Amino acid sequence: MYMKKPTAIPDDVLERAYEGNCTKEDALILLKGSPFELFELADTLRAHAVGDTVSYVTNQNIYITNKCVGNCGFCAYRTEKGYILSVEEILEKVCEARKAGVVEVCIQGGYIPEIDMEFYLEIVESIKAEFPEICIHALSPMEVNYAAGISGMPVKEALRKLKESGLDSLTGTSAEILSDRVRKIICPGKINTQQWIDTIKTAHKTGISTNATIMYGHVETLEERLDHVFTIREIQKETRGFTELIPMSFLPYNNRIGEKLLASGKFASTGLEDLQLIAISRIILHTYVNNIQATWVKLGKKLAQFALHCGANDLGGTLMEDQISTASGGNHGEYVSPAEFEWMIKGAGRIPMHRDTLYRKVEPDFPNRVGTLPSLGKTKIGSKE
Repeated sequence: MYMKKPTAIPDDVLERAYEGNCTKEDALILLKGSPFELFELADTLRAHAVGDTVSYVTNQNIYITNKCVGNCGFCAYRTEKGYILSVEEILEKVCEARKAGVVEVCIQGGYIPEIDMEFYLEIVESIKAEFPEICIHALSPMEVNYAAGISGMPVKEALRKLKESGLDSLTGTSAEILSDRVRKIICPGKINTQQWIDTIKTAHKTGISTNATIMYGHVETLEERLDHVFTIREIQKETRGFTELIPMSFLPYNNRIGEKLLASGKFASTGLEDLQLIAISRIILHTYVNNIQATWVKLGKKLAQFALHCGANDLGGTLMEDQISTASGGNHGEYVSPAEFEWMIKGAGRIPMHRDTLYRKVEPDFPNRVGTLPSLGKTKIGSKE
């Protein structure tokens, strides 16, 4: 049973939204109307899809390298003279994260010739062997394509091997905006829109779930933002492999695209735009993708909390490390404790739930076993320089 309907929205637009058939024209009408009517509709659909539960995950980002051969204009993180973690060093980080109660590790890095698919497989297998209870959320479609190419391996085979090695979830990053016009400006060296779509679909059909992301607020148009979300919906109709959508506002500091934006007198997206995108994403994806994240790293804690009344139902992770956002000027910190998440959620009038990567509830008796670090011998990748 739906709650009270917003009154200023045309009946046919409302009907299609409730049915999960929002059109692009409908989305534009909703965005041109009252933001409060938009938020009310999104909140109504959120309640219908997931109730009043708001989730979060205890996780840690592990950056295996800060080197990358990419030329993305929005990146402030990569460097030519950096480090590459060894498997032993990665396991040490996982062990420390597990001691802190983490249920997910997110393996991140750049793409460079020194890292091939065999190294990624060794990382996943080693973590799963020592910490079988931890969810491994790792690699982007770009990294999979690049490493598979280095190893002379088809992407489909690479994903199959990652699944067999224990990968729980592939990240939906490197999507940025799924428009080749935009990608040629902000990330010309990355895979194109179709390659991203094909890799995601193949992952889903291999049995690997992914999240979906959108990085907005730079050179894209409003229609390109909407087209991106509708593309996610079309993929989900076919595969049902997305766990969530994560809207990520562009951070304009310390990067080439941001410098041009700031020089023109613009400052990326406004708080209102952030909330509108969360709301319209909920409406477009209704009945297809249940979980919409309000990422506190990009929005700040208070705006993320308010987003829970604009269609969002997840606050993301505790993020014991988030070097990428802070490098690009993010100033909302690098860690939120589970206790603070619970306080934020209850303060918004919602019910907190500790989840894992796949949105399964983490029970209080989640295994507390802390793994011991095995002697792996010499690994092919060197330690931090």
